[in-house]
Amino acid sequence: MAETTEVERPLSPHLQIYRPQLTSITSILTRITGNALIVAAVLIVWWLLAAATSDSYFATADAVLTSWFGDLVLTLSLWAMWYHYLAGLRHLYFDAGKGLDIETAERLGWGCIIGSVVLTVITLLLV
Repeated sequence: MAETTEVERPLSPHLQIYRPQLTSITSILTRITGNALIVAAVLIVWWLLAAATSDSYFATADAVLTSWFGDLVLTLSLWAMWYHYLAGLRHLYFDAGKGLDIETAERLGWGCIIGSVVLTVITLLLV
């Protein structure tokens, strides 16, 4: 049998080595907000099913969704919806082959973040 020798090779780079970039953070945030919107949808469906079930069950679900925790979850869900929408528009722009240089991609990333906060505040003020 042939003798094997262990070769000293560098490990693959990990997150500790690289400085976080705005483009990677916005990509990860798009995935997180998409999954968070699923959780929010499940809560809203639970609330609607409770309304169709009984008054006492609806009172429980309504108490959860109208509490400070429910208000926080629904407000963050509103922000996530706006962010996810704007990030989707940004990806459509990328799919057209435009805005792929780093400077434009970073400007669009900041646009998604700032735009989603502004649109969330406007929505909360109107509702």
